[in-house]
Amino acid sequence: MADGKSLAAYLKDRRTRLDPAAFGFPKGRRRTPGLRREEVAQRANISATWYTWLEQGRGGAPSAAVLERIAKGLLLTDTEREHLFMLGLGRLPDIRYKPFEGVTPRLQRVLDGMPLSPAIVKTATWDIVAWNKAAAAMLTDYSKLRPEQRNVLRLMFTSPGIRSKQDDWESVARFVVGTFRADVARAGAHQSDEVFQLVEELCRTSEEFATLWAANDVIAQGDGVKRLRRPDGGVVEMEFSTFKIEGRPDLSMIIYNPVSIEDAKLVQSRVDAHRD
Repeated sequence: MADGKSLAAYLKDRRTRLDPAAFGFPKGRRRTPGLRREEVAQRANISATWYTWLEQGRGGAPSAAVLERIAKGLLLTDTEREHLFMLGLGRLPDIRYKPFEGVTPRLQRVLDGMPLSPAIVKTATWDIVAWNKAAAAMLTDYSKLRPEQRNVLRLMFTSPGIRSKQDDWESVARFVVGTFRADVARAGAHQSDEVFQLVEELCRTSEEFATLWAANDVIAQGDGVKRLRRPDGGVVEMEFSTFKIEGRPDLSMIIYNPVSIEDAKLVQSRVDAHRD
């Protein structure tokens, strides 16, 4: 729900924190610190009268386009921009897709703190960008692949080894394509060159992917059970849960936990063998 009074107070607070000289405005004698209202309006390319009304809590709810221009004019961070939209429109702004910028050491330590639970971090385009030792042992040793090869869709549709591990490849493939479609749209990446090129490549190299992509299915990832074939012909089952990473709409973490004691022992043995 929009809150005009809180929006007015927030705009004034952000405005008064800015240094006029940093934006090329003469400092001169000012009654209050920061930019003048007309200077913010100039930077945001909106009417000075309209901006003044917003700071006075008048004029009704601004449009998303106006809030975007004000956010740029005030040099708001992504978190501040989100807060501005919540106050002005009662909702979050549309997500601006950003290419992957790296995983923090702190996030990697979170993964490493789960020695017997395979865990990975993936981008909206399903590139694996971080993993722990259990994931390397049970899923794929991504360290042995070039960065461009660490893409779940590429591995699922072009790697015979990955395909042979899946207990029900057809269901897994359908699930991956449907969740990929949902993820790139949610992250605002569905019209990016990166996604277009990946989809074009896979449609060209895999008829199965092309068929699933044409179906336009959308699936929420959430949680479920992953079943992997064991070398002895059996199956190991792991429950998985998906978590969004705060402040990084382009990233999500997937954690796998063994379903049974027997499955946990198998994970332990595979991790030990991989370490050796």
